[in-house]
Amino acid sequence: MPITPAQFPEIINRISASINQHADAVTELDQAIGDGDHVYNLQRGIEALQTHSNDIVNLDWPAAWQKIGMTVMAAIGGASGSLYATLFLSLAKNSKDKPVNIDTFTEAFALAVEAVKQRGKADVGEKTMLDVWVPVAQALKQSVASSKTLAEILDTVCSVAENGVENTREMLATKGRASFLGERSKGHIDAGAKTAQLMIAAIADQLQQAAAS
Repeated sequence: MPITPAQFPEIINRISASINQHADAVTELDQAIGDGDHVYNLQRGIEALQTHSNDIVNLDWPAAWQKIGMTVMAAIGGASGSLYATLFLSLAKNSKDKPVNIDTFTEAFALAVEAVKQRGKADVGEKTMLDVWVPVAQALKQSVASSKTLAEILDTVCSVAENGVENTREMLATKGRASFLGERSKGHIDAGAKTAQLMIAAIADQLQQAAAS
């Protein structure tokens, strides 16, 4: 079964359920070293996307990602809104006028993650969501090059995302409010990395279900 924007309502609802389920735990992570409003801001963006889901299902993927990026930019506050908007707007830009398949998506996604790195002036090892997105982009590229099945690719990506989250625990934060804590930022998982992992897992679950139907 091809993966199309028609599945977007199910995807965003699954993401919403996962973020809501883990909201208290992630907020505790954020309060420990951040502003404490990460989940609230993310939930606003998710709710906005749910509101626009009926519009998104009628678009092709590049247009859908453009719509998602603009919606996220308007709805999510803080650094996360800007970074996620950059991710989706770059996906749209690098997918335009191309057939969207696993190969072209992998290439566009890698470029989108690079755009996020540039936008946030950050990279792996600085205790941010990039500690999930960068290794996931690399794992996706390697998995596709190895001709793995969709199920194998999704399993690999989810495992890499989980490892990325855990790796933030002993990192020294160098971005955002957490950077002011210096050595005290160590010993805590980054909230942005955790929600990135939760969203990846939710998307993977939905794609697995769709592929099996």
